Amino acid sequence: MQLKGTDAWVRAIAFSPDGNTMLTGGYDGRLLWWLIDGDKPTRAIDAHHGWVKAVAVSPNGAIIATGGNDRLIKLWSFADGKLVHTLKGYESPVYNIAFHPNGRQLASSDLKCNIFDWEIATGKLERRLKAEKMHNYDKTFKADIGGARSMLFKADGTQLAIGGITKVTNAFAGIGNPAVVMLDWKNGKNLMQHLAKATFRGVAWGIALHPDGMVIAGAGGSSGGQIYFWKPDGENEFHKLKMKDTCRDLHLAPDKMHFVTAHHDGHLRLSKMAAKAKG
Repeated sequence: MQLKGTDAWVRAIAFSPDGNTMLTGGYDGRLLWWLIDGDKPTRAIDAHHGWVKAVAVSPNGAIIATGGNDRLIKLWSFADGKLVHTLKGYESPVYNIAFHPNGRQLASSDLKCNIFDWEIATGKLERRLKAEKMHNYDKTFKADIGGARSMLFKADGTQLAIGGITKVTNAFAGIGNPAVVMLDWKNGKNLMQHLAKATFRGVAWGIALHPDGMVIAGAGGSSGGQIYFWKPDGENEFHKLKMKDTCRDLHLAPDKMHFVTAHHDGHLRLSKMAAKAKG
């Protein structure tokens, strides 16, 4: 099925917990509601001035969060699309957002990887954290590069994973090392930075946290596409998988054996991991 109804590039996608509704945010600043069995949006609102870079749905399905280039985060009622809160405080574009599994907190990150902890009920900013070494200012091109290109809580809510790029030497060409930083959510400490062992020009666009502790990232850039697998305490990957094209996102399936990747060539690719040998 091909869904039509937006005139702008889609930058962010999220599903309701029951799987019946899809939310999309695009480069035109609009937030759209789609029924899975429909072919047109059932609701559209002007959410942000400029790009909508992130969309997330609360665990109970009641609240939608959006973040954009206007440096704002907005909370919306899923049921009727009414604005609940506008969260202010960033000086750079908001790159990503993620609801905490407890349903009471929202984490967000901007271009400079400043991590904010928000109380959903009141819209109050509770804490300011930082994903270290995930932002750089290129003096040659006078440009900032970094930010949480992917963001995901561990299922028990104890850790927050931030995917992006580090050790950038050329912001214009995106020359750097894809990386995933793990933060302790309770104290905000940066626990581990997972890096690609060999030189790879790209960004960790999509991440997954496997129940056995393994960290998976789909990376893409001028070097093509690569999937990295890290152990919880491993700085460098223990395994990697080259993809046919630049990888721009990754999601782990409910069976925890398959993962799907989105690519620059317009394809989705489904991969299966081998079961761990016994004995």
